Amino acid sequence: MLSIVATPIGNLDDITYRAVATLRAAAVIACEDTRHTRKLLTHFGISSPTLSLHEHNEAARTAELLARLEAGDAVALVSDAGTPLISDPGYRLVREAAARGIRVTPVPGASALLAALAAAGLPTDAFRFCGFLPRKSGERRRLLESLNSETATLVFYEAPHRILESLADIAEIRRDPEVAVARELTKLHEEFLRGRASEVRATLAARDQIRGEFTLVAGPAPVEADDSDVASAVLALEAQGMPRMEAIKQVARERGLPKREVYAAVEARR
Repeated sequence: MLSIVATPIGNLDDITYRAVATLRAAAVIACEDTRHTRKLLTHFGISSPTLSLHEHNEAARTAELLARLEAGDAVALVSDAGTPLISDPGYRLVREAAARGIRVTPVPGASALLAALAAAGLPTDAFRFCGFLPRKSGERRRLLESLNSETATLVFYEAPHRILESLADIAEIRRDPEVAVARELTKLHEEFLRGRASEVRATLAARDQIRGEFTLVAGPAPVEADDSDVASAVLALEAQGMPRMEAIKQVARERGLPKREVYAAVEARR
């Protein structure tokens, strides 16, 4: 049996009882970095042997692990942190094992993707995970442009030295949507920054250093405003007795628009 075992993304207490038992019972644990995984295993007193499985040796290791699985060995697959295969190697092994009739079972647990999405404060009824944004500016911008019609919440992983560039591109290409940037999830210095992409970028840009692992959650691009319709909505609320600024906030919230755009539409109507 091949077990796909999720491991903590920071806080070691987030491992499950089942994950510990599965790792302890495994004949071999396939992992990205054996030294990194050994620290986790040592913490929980697990002595199972490890074997590296990463993007540079995946083909050869897959054949070796399949042979062990077919011989009846229990194999566990882990990544350096979180749920395996989510922007991590292992797809080939899982696919081939399933094709050969070998039982593949997930052992659920921590996931930076789901942890960030759950606490972002953005719509979760539909979302799209896009992995790591491209490193090169042109490729990143083309990807974001291809997602411009996507109405689901988008989730990306990003490196600290590129987070400012990515937020700037999201602000420009997706009309400055609401975002939540999660930094160092489950760790001592866990942090969420929420607001428009441009606002969160400005907050990070003001810091002396930007450190940590980032998960970037971006809400839908705001609908381009029909100035007369937006202004009419605000004026209708005012006619019901609502103060102008409260009316502007409500219309902005309901339509997914920046407050400044709604305010400008109202001013243009006066």
